[in-house]
Amino acid sequence: MKVQIVATKTCSHRPNLERELHDLGIDYELMFVEEHPEDALRLGIRHSPVLVVDDCVVFQGQPSEGDLRNFFSHTGRR
Repeated sequence: MKVQIVATKTCSHRPNLERELHDLGIDYELMFVEEHPEDALRLGIRHSPVLVVDDCVVFQGQPSEGDLRNFFSHTGRR
């Protein structure tokens, strides 16, 4: 499973999302919109942060830790 956070460099919610994924033991890649605008356009990303799993947007904005835990428990990840 490929997990990515897609965010702008100035996104104030990104550090919190990174911490929550770390706390849940979820490995992820960080992709900045400014460095990969073509990927952001392809995925239809217009807000930050966005959580992408296996090339599909699964959360737009800051999900709660409970939402993350629930999502990853149903994917067999946790």
